Amino acid sequence: MLMIAAVVSIGLGMKTDGIKKGWYDGASIAFAVIVGVVVTAINDYRQDLQFNFLIEKKRNIHLEVIRDGRRPKVSIFDVVVGDVVPLKIGDQIPADGILIPGCSLDIDESSMTGESKIVHKNSREPFLMSGCKVVDGSGTMLVSSVGVNTKWGLLMASTSEDTGEETPLQVYLNGVATFIGSVGLALAAAVLVVLSVRFFTGHTKNLDGRVQFREGNTSAADAINGATKILAVSVATAVVAVPEGLPLAVTLILSFLVKKLLAENALVRRLSACETMGSMTTICTDKTGTLTSNSMTVMEVYVAGQKIDPPDSKSLLSPMLSSLVIEGIARNTTASVFIPEGEGDPVISGSPTEKAIVEWGFKLGMDFDAVRSESSVISVFLFNSEKKKGGVALQLPDSQVHIHWKGAAEIILASCVGYCDANGNLVQMDKDKELLFKNVIEDMAANSLRCIALAYKTYDMDKLPVDEQELAQWPLPEDDLVLLALIGLKNPCHPGVGDAVRTCQNAGIKVRMVTGDNPQTAKAIALECGILSSEEDAVEPNVIEGRVFREYSDSEREDIAEKISVMGRSSPNDKLLLVQALIRRGHVVAVTGDGTNDAPALHEADIGLSMGSQGTQVTKEASDIVLLDDNFSSIPKVVLWGRSIYVNIQKFKQFQLTIIVASVIINAVGAASGGVQLNTVQLLWVNLVMDTLGAWALVTEPPTDNLMRMPPVGRREPLITNILWRNLLFQVAYQVTVLLVLNFRGKSLLGLEHEIPQHANKVKNTLIFNAFVLCQIFNEVNSRKPDELNIFKGILKSHLFIGINAVTLLLQVIIIEFGGKFTSTVRLNWKMWLISVAIAFMSWPLAFIGKFIPVPKSPLHKFFTRRFHRGRRAHG
Repeated sequence: MLMIAAVVSIGLGMKTDGIKKGWYDGASIAFAVIVGVVVTAINDYRQDLQFNFLIEKKRNIHLEVIRDGRRPKVSIFDVVVGDVVPLKIGDQIPADGILIPGCSLDIDESSMTGESKIVHKNSREPFLMSGCKVVDGSGTMLVSSVGVNTKWGLLMASTSEDTGEETPLQVYLNGVATFIGSVGLALAAAVLVVLSVRFFTGHTKNLDGRVQFREGNTSAADAINGATKILAVSVATAVVAVPEGLPLAVTLILSFLVKKLLAENALVRRLSACETMGSMTTICTDKTGTLTSNSMTVMEVYVAGQKIDPPDSKSLLSPMLSSLVIEGIARNTTASVFIPEGEGDPVISGSPTEKAIVEWGFKLGMDFDAVRSESSVISVFLFNSEKKKGGVALQLPDSQVHIHWKGAAEIILASCVGYCDANGNLVQMDKDKELLFKNVIEDMAANSLRCIALAYKTYDMDKLPVDEQELAQWPLPEDDLVLLALIGLKNPCHPGVGDAVRTCQNAGIKVRMVTGDNPQTAKAIALECGILSSEEDAVEPNVIEGRVFREYSDSEREDIAEKISVMGRSSPNDKLLLVQALIRRGHVVAVTGDGTNDAPALHEADIGLSMGSQGTQVTKEASDIVLLDDNFSSIPKVVLWGRSIYVNIQKFKQFQLTIIVASVIINAVGAASGGVQLNTVQLLWVNLVMDTLGAWALVTEPPTDNLMRMPPVGRREPLITNILWRNLLFQVAYQVTVLLVLNFRGKSLLGLEHEIPQHANKVKNTLIFNAFVLCQIFNEVNSRKPDELNIFKGILKSHLFIGINAVTLLLQVIIIEFGGKFTSTVRLNWKMWLISVAIAFMSWPLAFIGKFIPVPKSPLHKFFTRRFHRGRRAHG
């Protein structure tokens, strides 16, 4: 509509005012529209580039490959044909390849075949396709095809990832923009009707007092020209009322936030999580790898019923017992060892627990490769988070069969019927010894040590299944075990975790530890981190076991969930039940996880946080945000930036709605009284400033630490609060009053009665336009702190904010001093500039006084709240 009005205005302007001057108005309208379109296009383009970068970052999976006997971590883009890739539960297959050795390897090929059936891979069915996921077992793959030569690559080459996700906030603000635009369109229609009636009934006069339209005397060209100007003013009124800057502001803040979070080691996978972060009320966090570091060390060892001090002392172990312990360490492990040539130390790869135990084995004198070559694997039961243990059946050269188990100490101990003494002889487990071992486990847990048990049993070769199919389904015997060792592993907390937990608690966010470890170990770590404040708090139900929690009914679980601070020996399903109970209680729940079994809880939670280093690919895909450093200390930073979304959008809404309401009222009253103060080009300039520079300045304001001392934003909290309505209406009332007084009494107040009417009118209108724009610059400063008395707090640290406002002021000076041909303004003397600045400056003390006025509930409060939550529901 504006471009049509611009073309018509250029044509009629040239006809009435000549070629030299007639194109000014129309060209100014076209220029303003083009600038607005170009600025929006540039922002959209930059946003696309940012999303493309994040997509590449998201796809850039790092995985282990075996090269020259080592296990370096490489990017998925650097995997080449001939690489050997170890696979475990939760991994995504990075390329096409062939299975070399594997143990109960089950693959989900639904992403390629469309069928949900899990496919078992073995020597008869060894082909693996990229993009598929490992759901059980482990194996090693020889890469045969990479990139676009794989089936997954060919599929992905013909598709592209959708980056047009709309977040709940965008859905809501688009609805608000539509509503405001509809009101603006109605007002524009009213302005069109009023101006048209006044014009065609002869009530509109020129500056010299002549009536602009006389029926029968005015030419058709003049009538059309007058009607065109009326149309242009009406369209400009509609355009300034439509908040085009709103979607742009959301785009700016989301892109700004994603970039900042990436710098804080948090990769945002779903934009909707950026908004939910500010509402987070509780965090269910893992212990190992999140609160604690991933470097474990063996601190205590009990073998043959007595403590080995130091843990790597060989003197207290008989050759028989030492041989069994080393056999269990070397064979029942998922870790790999690279022995460098010369005298270098072994390089151990694997999970922190596996690495620590294998390292302890080397200190006992273990020859890793030699021990593994002395036996062959019959069957493997990989570590299971439900059973908390893993095992392996071995065939020895003398046809003996040893079955080794390793896992949570109290679970392994419950299956033991005896233990090996110092000479390697079997001793039956009596109640006294069982109580002794239980006390050892509890003491280790109380000292925040993770207690792992090693046990074994001999098995009759004749009882083994002969058929390969039966052997693959043979359940590994797990009863009548002989205890070999109890190992206490120290896993220190990440530096700064205690401060991070306190920051979350001060922000009204309850931190809950959910771990598969012994409750005593979890309690000790929770006390160290500050999740539990004292020993008095470490009682049920604050500290609870997963099996106890799952036995409650749904309603009981909701009540208990509120009180839980630590849940030990929990299964993935217990974690899911806790998340569901908390959500039903009205909490906004964040969950951290790294294992494949954590995926249901991550998906169910409002915010899923996966681990970038230790997390499986399945976990990352189920999460909303990936913590690249696997550190809980990154979570308060995520929350801080998440809370800044609402604050910054609220600032911008106050700023923008003030301009919209004030400009519409001024023009509507001006139209009804026979004159329009802000012409088309001026309104477009104000709109341009509002949409770009204003949004950029306010939405990129960095968050303050004060945000983390405030309670979480509630699910039902309206975006446009009562405080914002008060500030907005107070500013609108001031601006409209002052500018309308200048409109109707400006000539006498400014001493322009004796000037030429046309010049006096231009000076008055220029002053009104200049004062209006300067009011918005001052109002932008007011909007920085909507609910604080000191609006200048921290402004000197906001270099971008100061710079943008300086640019806005400079552009306004240029327009007034040099752009008169295009904006229908004249140069102002220093007195007029002083008056403009004084009018704008008065908004600061008035804003200060206005904040002492009680805040009534706005009549639009429920309307905008309803639209907001409708937007959240629309997002699903």
